[in-house]
Amino acid sequence: MFNDLTRTAAPGTPLAAQARGLDMRLMLRAGDEDTLVVIRDGAVADCIPGPHVTPSWDTRLSAARADWAEFLAPVPRPGYHDIYALLRNDRMAFEGNLLPMMQNIMYIKRLLASLRPEVA
Repeated sequence: MFNDLTRTAAPGTPLAAQARGLDMRLMLRAGDEDTLVVIRDGAVADCIPGPHVTPSWDTRLSAARADWAEFLAPVPRPGYHDIYALLRNDRMAFEGNLLPMMQNIMYIKRLLASLRPEVA
């Protein structure tokens, strides 16, 4: 579900340039499946699907698989268009150290939105 991040936010992409200096481990949970997204200097260096034995991450965003699918639709319906909308409607949880995410919130939002198919 999240593996395309290594393409959409690869080193040298415009998205990676938005978060120069950001190094973090972002865990994305869809249902009971985790994907560890390793970000180095603003670029996604790796997406490691779980299961993970003893994962180390800075921030985790957790939502049901169906809610992620709605969020990743080409044009998400209201309530699914933004991670804060999901949080507000109790469809997503933010966990861990929120400081790196909040300091780079626009990057994180664009990073996740980069997984949406382009609308023609």
